[in-house]
Amino acid sequence: MAETASTDDNAKAGRAGGASFSEYADTIRRYATIAAVHLTVLAVWYAVTAAGVLKPFILPSPGATLETLFQPHYRWFDNVMITVVEIFVGYWLAVVAAVILALLFSWFRTLHTAFFPLFVTFSMIPKVALGPLFVVWFGYGVVTNIFFAFIISFFPILITTARGLREVEPDLLDLVRALKGTRWQIFIKIQFPGALPYIFSAMKVGAILAVAGAIVGEFIASSGGLGYLMIQVQTTLDTAAMFMAVILLTLLGISLFALVLLLERIFVVKDARLDTRPA
Repeated sequence: MAETASTDDNAKAGRAGGASFSEYADTIRRYATIAAVHLTVLAVWYAVTAAGVLKPFILPSPGATLETLFQPHYRWFDNVMITVVEIFVGYWLAVVAAVILALLFSWFRTLHTAFFPLFVTFSMIPKVALGPLFVVWFGYGVVTNIFFAFIISFFPILITTARGLREVEPDLLDLVRALKGTRWQIFIKIQFPGALPYIFSAMKVGAILAVAGAIVGEFIASSGGLGYLMIQVQTTLDTAAMFMAVILLTLLGISLFALVLLLERIFVVKDARLDTRPA
């Protein structure tokens, strides 16, 4: 019997090892495919510009775009740091405010009934249309652009988080209340862990929108940042600098999105993540 048990344990270990290797191989193939697609796009970009199909002011070459990064008059570092502050501060303020407000909605049904539809209505307003009002209220500068990033990313996080807090089993909540559990204990032990997949799913969407919000703000009300730089070089048809600004913005967005993914891997088990659940 001992030999049979040992054989079964070895078989289970072999299957677990095979599954781990298979998952590892799938991950390598996925990232290899992603890298190959990006390199293909870069190669096509280089080929089109090298062939002279399009004029440089329409589509600059990768080399000309990269050269702008080393020209001091663009003040890349200063402009990037301004945009970083606007994106990250606005985004994390939106996350904190949305989670707190969603919690209040879950605790007070009257508050939810009265104000949640109002927030949904506000989320439908085109935020660009509010730009002139924000300039009047807050003036030009970083604070206005932080508010742009905040307001655009706030509503999706609020709506999805509120939904996640409502997804808890009612019988489980009734049981905890019967055991004299406080609202805070229910939130910390049950609601918040159960809502984490929804919160991180909303945070991914909010990360994308925060970048867009900061740039919209810089287009409208700014004296610095990558969006402001793009407006300045547009007048001289400096397309290479515009391309580099877009690339840097993309890298900032990817960095924020990757940070959210990392936090999701730390705090949410794989089977609970919304993007890994079977359809």
